[in-house]
Amino acid sequence: MRLGVLDVGSNTVHLLVVDAHPGACPLPAHSHKAELRLAQLLDDDGAIGPHGVDRLVSVVKEALQAAEDKGVEEVLPFATSAVREARNADEVLERVRAETGVELQVLTGSEEARLTFLAARRWFGWSAGKLLVLDIGGGSLEIAYGMDEEPDAAASLPLGAGRLTAGWLPGDPPGPDEVRALRRHVRTEIARTVGEFSRLGTPDHVVATSKTFKQLARIAGAARSAEGLYVQRELKRESLEEWVPRLAGMTEAERAELPGVSEGRAGQLLAGALVAEAALDLFGVERVEICPWALREGVILRRLDHMESV
Repeated sequence: MRLGVLDVGSNTVHLLVVDAHPGACPLPAHSHKAELRLAQLLDDDGAIGPHGVDRLVSVVKEALQAAEDKGVEEVLPFATSAVREARNADEVLERVRAETGVELQVLTGSEEARLTFLAARRWFGWSAGKLLVLDIGGGSLEIAYGMDEEPDAAASLPLGAGRLTAGWLPGDPPGPDEVRALRRHVRTEIARTVGEFSRLGTPDHVVATSKTFKQLARIAGAARSAEGLYVQRELKRESLEEWVPRLAGMTEAERAELPGVSEGRAGQLLAGALVAEAALDLFGVERVEICPWALREGVILRRLDHMESV
């Protein structure tokens, strides 16, 4: 069947269309996305303002039309941290339902981490052993660890690249004091969770997902996306430590000229790099392998598993 996953994230609203059936690898057929940056549209009270809600409704309608055009049989709609943490989340969800017919499932941070872990496990297989999976989104950082398809530990921290950029790095480029303050904050937050994972033992394989990690790997020399999903890509901590000060000294426009960095994500890249560097350092990781699959694929795989069991 042809499935569509509608991901209302902190940065983008992304419809991923795949051809899939139980027991087979989901094959991507179409991708439709719109940059919304919900995490940056919150007002001082933590609510998504009228303009943001109007844009969200409009973008969801566009995604539904794209799904219909591509012959999608079922759409799996979900929302992550930006909607989850908005003060007026219930009102936003009701407005989307009333005007589009879409009932967004709001994932918890733990569910995000677990579904992303499932996708990474299926991609790398059982031979990867104990996996540590890191995912930097627009609103949160997800961490999961385990041997099976369900992780033994999962955590979600409010350390998304969009959220941190909006709250901590107002300058372009930001000042050294701003960068240092954000670095301290990020490391303090991650350090609080390290013990929960380290007691489970050393992972056999460390994996990173998300656009942020992919872009950081690309500027550090990894293969272009045009070379395909199956080319191995990695990001070394040593490279991150070299790139962080360089990114801190660049304007948003200068970052957008780096290989693989989109104009819409360039402003968030420094915050994402600070989170990535801190995570690798505090977890004692020298390098991570980039996984092409992440949350959206996890949602699809969970749906296929359910179909197979009924």
